[in-house]
Amino acid sequence: MFTLGIDFGTNSVRALVVRCADGEEMGSAVFNYPSGHQGVLLDPKDHNLARQFPGDYLVGLEKSVKGALAAAAKKRGFSRDKVIGIGVDTTGSSPIPVDAKNRPLALDPKWRKNLNAQCWLWKDHTSLNESSQITELSSHLRPQYIAKCGNTYSSEWFWSKVLHCLRVAPDVFDAAYSWVELADWIPSVLGGVEKPERITRGVCCAGHKALYSDEWGGLPDKEFLGRLDPKLAALRDRLYEKAYDATTAAGKLSYAWAEKLGLQPNLPIAIGEMDVHYGAIGCGVAEGVLVKVIGTSTCDCGVVSADQMIRDIPGICGIVKGAILPGFYGIEAGQSAVGDIFKWWVEVVCGGDAGLHAELTKEAARQKPGQSGLLALDWNNGNRTVLVDPLLTGLLLGQTLYTTKAEIYRALIEATAFGARAILERIKEYEVPVQRIVCAGGIAEKNPMLMQIYADITGCTMQVSGSSQACALGSAISAAVLAGAHKNFPAAQKAMTHVLPKSYRPNSANQKVYDDLYRLYRRVHDAFGGVDRNADLSRVMKDLLVIKHAARR
Repeated sequence: MFTLGIDFGTNSVRALVVRCADGEEMGSAVFNYPSGHQGVLLDPKDHNLARQFPGDYLVGLEKSVKGALAAAAKKRGFSRDKVIGIGVDTTGSSPIPVDAKNRPLALDPKWRKNLNAQCWLWKDHTSLNESSQITELSSHLRPQYIAKCGNTYSSEWFWSKVLHCLRVAPDVFDAAYSWVELADWIPSVLGGVEKPERITRGVCCAGHKALYSDEWGGLPDKEFLGRLDPKLAALRDRLYEKAYDATTAAGKLSYAWAEKLGLQPNLPIAIGEMDVHYGAIGCGVAEGVLVKVIGTSTCDCGVVSADQMIRDIPGICGIVKGAILPGFYGIEAGQSAVGDIFKWWVEVVCGGDAGLHAELTKEAARQKPGQSGLLALDWNNGNRTVLVDPLLTGLLLGQTLYTTKAEIYRALIEATAFGARAILERIKEYEVPVQRIVCAGGIAEKNPMLMQIYADITGCTMQVSGSSQACALGSAISAAVLAGAHKNFPAAQKAMTHVLPKSYRPNSANQKVYDDLYRLYRRVHDAFGGVDRNADLSRVMKDLLVIKHAARR
């Protein structure tokens, strides 16, 4: 038996055919979104804007699945009639304005070129003012709403984006019958759902992005939403009352899409989750196992048994029951940019390509910790955790007339590792168990230097997922459980996931130097992040020089 995992990422969609018995990856295919810049619709007048054309998702869905099935057909033992389920993961929060027939507005020629009628991609930060307003109103009127998401609502999330659309494009808002997260919309398309009210919504996006909780009856109440705008309160009736974890199916494969893809109709479709959450499942997440999905940004995912009490954690993206694994609280944190920072330096500033990435990596690997005298902040796209402030920006300290491109490249890698350590320390402070860390994504798999730096800075052994397609694998695992190939998620993960033999253990000598650098990082972090408004930064540059000279000796 086989299942199909479909992973809608920032720049492309990937389909993966997986054998349920052991997680063997039988075939895969990738479709790059053709619209915009590497699939993202941008506005040169507003660097915070990031949208996507929903039509790319439909073309990519068909082409990637057909490609993966064709690749699998070349493997012995595979046949299409043995595919028993489908799972879908996507970016999030990536809400789409749809009409009463569940059709994205942007598919209508009237709205095709309107950026506000597109999917509002996860990395869109245009709703900064709205997120601040939601945070302020919640703190006074409904503090429980934001207690589970670090006491700060983000501009990346559902209500911020919908409210911003209402204010800057009221014609689009009025034309939209409802709004649907991409993670819920793709399964609804496969299932032939033609009314937004009939979409089975996942608690993953609902809880982490839309302030949903069964504790207060689902979505935020109308009084609260009405304080933001009466039209927002009216929209609530056209959204949903209940959201579900991965024990509930999103639907069954429609006859139309079954014929289009060459699959059997009525296959169960797993509930949609965000890519990093299913990625965590694909990495074997369990209590005590923290998963880091390292890509354009980074998401850290952990779980704690729902039978236990868990405290609210300031600065964390969310604590949602059933969001990752059924029967567990899903805990999410992360960094707004990681791979994007490296890409910015190498490709935008240095004008290079993949070859320059490799060249700088090789040169940076020869450097010792502290040797460059540099210290950077990893906020080039704002801070998601633990400061939760999209208005923060990047910083580089300690450069001289002799600083090289490779030294800056390594300093940026170290900055992301320092940010990762800040997150790790915060969740450990609130008694979330972390016995081991499993990393996923192309960066984790292909860059040993980065992985060693992460181990040295965090003081934790870093393991790497055995699958380079952990998100799609997690989607396929969810489909396998739903279809009955395994009795539950732990059994499916045990059979279908593994880590690579190579692991990265902290180097004690490097760790000592990085501890000194991290103390400086936290001083700068807390000063510019507003945590310590009386911080004295007068020694930071000089202390960096002391560390630099010691490393060079």
